[in-house]
Amino acid sequence: MTTVPKPIHRPDTSSMHVSRFDQVASLVVALLIMVGVTVLGMFIIWLTARLVFVPRSVPVRLVENVPGRGDHAEGFERDLEAPGMEEMPELAEPQLEAAMEAMTEAVSSVAAAMDSVAMPSDATSKGEGGMGDNRPPGPLGDGDDIIPRWERWEIRFESSSEAAYARQLDAFKIELGAAGGGKKNVDYARNLTKGKPDTYSGPGDKEQRLYMTWRGGNLQRFDQNLLRKAGVNTANRLLMQFYPEKLEDELAWIEMEYATKQKKTVQEFLKTVFELKPKGNTWEFFVAEMRFRPKPK
Repeated sequence: MTTVPKPIHRPDTSSMHVSRFDQVASLVVALLIMVGVTVLGMFIIWLTARLVFVPRSVPVRLVENVPGRGDHAEGFERDLEAPGMEEMPELAEPQLEAAMEAMTEAVSSVAAAMDSVAMPSDATSKGEGGMGDNRPPGPLGDGDDIIPRWERWEIRFESSSEAAYARQLDAFKIELGAAGGGKKNVDYARNLTKGKPDTYSGPGDKEQRLYMTWRGGNLQRFDQNLLRKAGVNTANRLLMQFYPEKLEDELAWIEMEYATKQKKTVQEFLKTVFELKPKGNTWEFFVAEMRFRPKPK
């Protein structure tokens, strides 16, 4: 007996079909992408709402147009020449006495020697018949009718020890200096908290920074000690504090903010006293006292 083999059933591969599993998997992937994009968009919206983009600020300086006579002679008007004795009679008497004393000493010699003694008033008046310049010291220019900072500002320090005082100066990058005493250059000292502060010298006529000199108080002795510790000779010399441009601008803004609250303008500034107060691990300046004058017309 013969048997016919049963044909083997093979799937029809002439057409492809997507199974239910593939459909579900594709749907899940699509949903995940949509949710991811939505979450990312919401995160960007939240981030831009939280962040504040501030443009880089440009430092603004309070520049004052201060009048000055430059290298003109001090006087009463606006002439280039120095005033002569005829314009300054109050100076004639002491100079005349000096001349008479010299003539008395010379009278014992030959009479012809009297001709060589020039009167101080004559010598002063020769070629100097102007009234001088009535503007204050400073760069040449008319400027506004204001009192310059170096005349109206006073800065008061308060410290119980020399070390604490040195830290205050270093915190604001204030340098000490000694001028005069037969030396042309100014001797500077900085980094005053160091065992031996750093020193350097420079010509005084090249100095452009604001500087202060002592009017009194016990802290002047601290300046002397700090300069001596740096190896700077202070005998018969003028002691000064040099303020960096950044600190001068900061003080000017503090002064202006205080005056603005009083509804005053720079033309009315007469006297400003700054003091220090602690602020965390450092210090800050504030206006302790400010006086005003009538506004110039």
